[in-house]
Amino acid sequence: MPVDLSGTWVLETNDNFEEYMKILNIDLVTRKIAAHLSQTKIIIQDEDKLTIKTLSTFRNYEISLTIGEEFDEYTKGLDSRMLKTRVSWEGDALVCTQKGEKANRGWRHWLEGDKLHLELYCEDVVCHQVFTRKQ
Repeated sequence: MPVDLSGTWVLETNDNFEEYMKILNIDLVTRKIAAHLSQTKIIIQDEDKLTIKTLSTFRNYEISLTIGEEFDEYTKGLDSRMLKTRVSWEGDALVCTQKGEKANRGWRHWLEGDKLHLELYCEDVVCHQVFTRKQ
């Protein structure tokens, strides 16, 4: 297993998030609220099993998966779409591909020093978030 991403992480920076939400057709009011929220991400990694919880005062989202296995994902509370999702390791980055209505959709997590990075992408839009480990 490349790296252990387990921990509780607090959002530090959130670049291009509103454009990312626009490409997913998230309504204006939801985008304005979501763009100003603090997020906490809890990652529980146990060998090839992974749970990721994204928490905020507005909405929470939780996903549990087995690395390398495709599964059906319903993005309830986000953009409410059905996707075929697969998460795998590419070197020390955890990479997700999501097949559905939108092209080139997915995300990528990796560590740089003591920071957790998350790149969210869809079509030609990329959002980059950086998280700090909660002490």
